[in-house]
Order: sequence, then C-alpha cells, then structure tokens
Amino acid sequence: MNRVRVSVTRVLREIAEYPNSFGPLGPTDERIETDRYTLCIGLGKTWNTVQRQRFPRKEVDEVLEEVRSLLRARGRPCTQWEVGSAAEPPRLVDLLVARGLVRDKDPYTVALVLTAPPPPAPGIVARRVDTFEEYAAANDVQWQAFEMPEDEVAEARSLLWQRWHEAPTIMHAAWLEGEIVSAGTCAPTPHGLLLYGGATVSHARGRGAYRALLRARWDEAVARSTPALITQGGSMSRPILERVGFEPVGHVHVLLDEFGKSNA
Repeated sequence: MNRVRVSVTRVLREIAEYPNSFGPLGPTDERIETDRYTLCIGLGKTWNTVQRQRFPRKEVDEVLEEVRSLLRARGRPCTQWEVGSAAEPPRLVDLLVARGLVRDKDPYTVALVLTAPPPPAPGIVARRVDTFEEYAAANDVQWQAFEMPEDEVAEARSLLWQRWHEAPTIMHAAWLEGEIVSAGTCAPTPHGLLLYGGATVSHARGRGAYRALLRARWDEAVARSTPALITQGGSMSRPILERVGFEPVGHVHVLLDEFGKSNA
C-alpha cells in the first residue's frame, strides 16, 4: 500500500509541477517533448514555458540555445522556465540565473493537490460560464487581479474570441450581487482537474468567492469521475489553498528568459 501511495504521489507531483506538460492541447497549441525537456507553446507569442528538465550540467548552454532557437523560429521573444523539485541537473535555477535569466515576479510556487471536498461557501453563486460575455468578464477579473501589463492584456483580448471557441480549458466564475468577482480556468486530465489562474478582484476579497470557485471546480472534477484538483500556489493563493485542504507535493521555481529583448 505504501508503494502504491508513493507512486501516486510522484505522478501527482509531476502533474502539479508541470501542468502544461499534461493538459489537453488546443488546435494551435504545441508541445515539443524531448529527452531533455518539454517546451509548451500556447496561444499568444509570450505564452511559452520550459518544463520537465532532465539533462547533464554540461549541457545547460546547449539546451538553453536549443530552446531559444525553437522559439525564435516561431517569432517568440521570451519564455518561462518552470524548474520543479526533481529537475536535473541539481541547482539548475542558479545555473540559469548565472546565464542571464531572471526570477519571475512570483518566483516560487508550491505544487498542491486536493483529494477531498473543499468546504462550501453558502450564499455565493459559482458555476461554469455559459456565454462569451461571461467568459470575457471572467478574463477581465483574472487580468485585473494579476495586474497584467497593458500590452499583454491587449494581445489576450484580441485572442479572446478564438480562445472561447477553441481552447480545451473550462472557465468557472463566482458572482456577488450580480457581478463576476472571481474566476478560474481548469483543464481535464485522467488524474483530476488542473487549475489555472484562480483570482478574485480586490474589492471582493475575504467574502468567500474564491472558496465558492474552488467548490464549483471540485464538483466539475467529481462529475468527470476524476475527484482531484491539481494546481500551484504562489505567495497569495497558497495560504488560502492549504486552509481548504490542498496538500503540498512539490515546488517550482519560475524564471523568465527574455532573450528577444537583447536581440532588439
């Protein structure tokens, strides 16, 4: 029984640390899987991330240039590197920082898994969005809450209709007094729902909207016969997630490689 539990924990840890390596792909998404890393490329030129690193220390420069070349060929000027608990080589974060990568604005997240129902939030409506108008409003909540730069918001807004029709993800929202105040994206996998971008606007925090959003996503996972929520918690969301029962299973350091700017 212990061996089975360890195996399950390893699987969930890897999914939680590297969700984009396991989630469903949209029609324009690309996932390049090699023996040394997985490069995930999404809709929008800045949506890129390097995950599942496993290569010798002596190959750091070679891998870094290989990733940059792949992205330059696709007209993409930057990428995140998400370095998880079991990444190889050891001290990969330090090696990448020494080569000019910088820590992202929320540079450390904890991989989290929930396998029991979170508490309900009475009096708050939370459900999947039904219309494009609701979807657009939910995205606005995420952009505001995460203080996305204006140029990134403009690009995301230009792609919103396409994402509504093509993205393999699901959007849930929570309403207070008729207003969408909390929103989050999720993606189905055979092991549970991957959660992304759960956020609440500042004037509605502390009123249970985020808890209601989590419960709606749990109910979605149960309805799909995959009763687990898998996510990452940064400095703001981790305390909330752990209070409702999420268990830490690993960690991720997040770096940003803006190689395109140096070539401008």
